[in-house]
Amino acid sequence: MKIKKVNIENYKSFKGLFSIELNENINILVGDNEAGKSTILEAIHICLSGQLNGKYILNQLSQYLFNNEVEKEYIKSLKTASKLEPPYISIEVFIAGDNLPFFEGDGNSEQKKECCITFKIEFDDQYKDEYLQLINTGKVSTIPIEYYKIAWFSCARDAVTSRSIPIKSVLIDSSTTRFQNGSDIYISRIIQNDLEEKERVDVSQAYRKLKETFMEEDSISKINQKISQKANISNKTVKISVDLSTKDAWETSLITYLDDVPFHQIGKGEQCIIKTNLALGHKKAKESNLILIEEPENHLSYSKLNQFIYNIESTCTDKQIIISTHSSFVVNKLGIENLILLHNKKTTSLKDLSIDTQDFFKKLPGYETLRMILCQKAILVEGPSDELIFQKAYIERNQGKLPIQDGFDVISVGLTFKRFLEIASKIEKDIAVITDNDKDFVKNITKKYIDYSSFPFIKICADNRDELRTLEYQFTDANKGDLKKICNVVEINGEVYNSEEKIINYLVNNKTNWALKVFSSNIELSYPDYILEAVKWCNEKK
Repeated sequence: MKIKKVNIENYKSFKGLFSIELNENINILVGDNEAGKSTILEAIHICLSGQLNGKYILNQLSQYLFNNEVEKEYIKSLKTASKLEPPYISIEVFIAGDNLPFFEGDGNSEQKKECCITFKIEFDDQYKDEYLQLINTGKVSTIPIEYYKIAWFSCARDAVTSRSIPIKSVLIDSSTTRFQNGSDIYISRIIQNDLEEKERVDVSQAYRKLKETFMEEDSISKINQKISQKANISNKTVKISVDLSTKDAWETSLITYLDDVPFHQIGKGEQCIIKTNLALGHKKAKESNLILIEEPENHLSYSKLNQFIYNIESTCTDKQIIISTHSSFVVNKLGIENLILLHNKKTTSLKDLSIDTQDFFKKLPGYETLRMILCQKAILVEGPSDELIFQKAYIERNQGKLPIQDGFDVISVGLTFKRFLEIASKIEKDIAVITDNDKDFVKNITKKYIDYSSFPFIKICADNRDELRTLEYQFTDANKGDLKKICNVVEINGEVYNSEEKIINYLVNNKTNWALKVFSSNIELSYPDYILEAVKWCNEKK
């Protein structure tokens, strides 16, 4: 049983209707800050559990749950003759699976026969008269949330509760820790839910025995006697004891320990791993088959992150996972084909990437794919020397500004240009490639990049002179009129390096070193045409 689509309307960052389709197994949500990744995870969890931040949302209703623009438009309308109806929040989770007649129907915003759960925060009509009196005063400055209710129902229009929903969710956020009576709510719940009924009874009975032991302590008896004497407002005895007001009182009182250390006191990275592993290994897989993970890279070292990802890869076959992340490593290892890009409240999937590209990034996860995906515009170069020379040329033609200050991220990707261009073509990213011709322009440039020649947002910058095979040849040729100037800048003896060939050999054998000296120099030099072509492209894209 899996989620296939989610509709979110007017919740937090989403104004109006937002829709996202999900993969059956792993989904990786990426996007810039404020793109809505966390909001999507939160909304799904609310719809399936009725909980926000570990507490039932009914007790946490607030105007801050509503999209800010929607709230402002509503408040503004109350001062006009065309008053808007009180805004609502709607979250719809569409599910696919067998034996779901209770959830099937056309009671959804799309009015199609589907299996889904809808969670709405909406105005309660029973307060209509009182509400009208309130807005007639002209003093309404926020959404009057006190007149709102929760509506939770299936596509069959039947009311549902978290118990009746067949798909269960777990939200794991390693960036924050939420406590209830000193214990982490989630880990307590996952352990409790994994117990058989007899085991739960055993724990409950053992917990109730605490009252007898606690009350028999001499010190407690003396304290209760003292309290009772001072509490003269009642004829009844006042005393302290263990909370046994409900049969499941132990659920909110027990604390989980790890090597004798309370769970909430261990590192957040370790918490994230343990919570995830418990969820993945949950006995009741059919009842706990959706795992929502918020930025797992937080608080995890490289080795721990490797361990974390391996556990997900090897044990998630029967579960659906939705992860938000800013880590290229997480994306590459879990499969870039599972990535869903959020931009301007729209989604773009990379599931159609070629198998070769998918496998490439899984095997070599160190490449900064997300850096390219999330930047405004990208310049791809082969290595550090190309990056330094391009940036220097850009600075000299843009009043001392670096490319990144104008929204251009310069990224070294080795010779993997086509892998990145395939991704760029899917997301329509403005991108320029600065590359050598390696002695064969037709083969290494024209034919190699023919598939991307028609994309208006992709620019390939390379020199067509085969004899000027690399940057070192190109740079020396651009400054051949004054070879001594090159020697001065890169700090070599001009009497020794007195020919183009000798200078080229030095540059080839000292790639990053000479480029760094050029970057740091105040002496004006010339730059290869294909480098200047890339600078011109950037200036046109501003």
